[in-house]
Amino acid sequence: MGKLENLCIKKTEKSPSVKFSNGVLDINGISTVDDAAEFYKPVLDYLERYSKNPVALTQVNIKLTYFKTNTSAALLHVFHKLEEIYKQKDEVIINWNYKEGDEDMLEAGEDFYSILRVPFKLCSYKD
Repeated sequence: MGKLENLCIKKTEKSPSVKFSNGVLDINGISTVDDAAEFYKPVLDYLERYSKNPVALTQVNIKLTYFKTNTSAALLHVFHKLEEIYKQKDEVIINWNYKEGDEDMLEAGEDFYSILRVPFKLCSYKD
């Protein structure tokens, strides 16, 4: 299998930026898209291809400042795909970044943490 092209989705008023390159997946911004399943489908498709030959460490950095409930379900699908990669004995780490004091985003991260069986770090940051 040849090297995968990088995945790059530009940020909009309703969607986050998504970049996947060399085993690092970054999702930054807000996610208030009406059809989250459709928006995150390219990410899932990419992860499906990537899972056939992942790099030694897959690092995921999530830095969402706000998201709608439908995004939660879409992210869970992404996280489950990462969990599959982890179960292949490949190293995966998910970093859930939330603004210091943002209890809603912290709680969302804690919810994902409690569901997943993959290394998951809750990381606070200051503006």
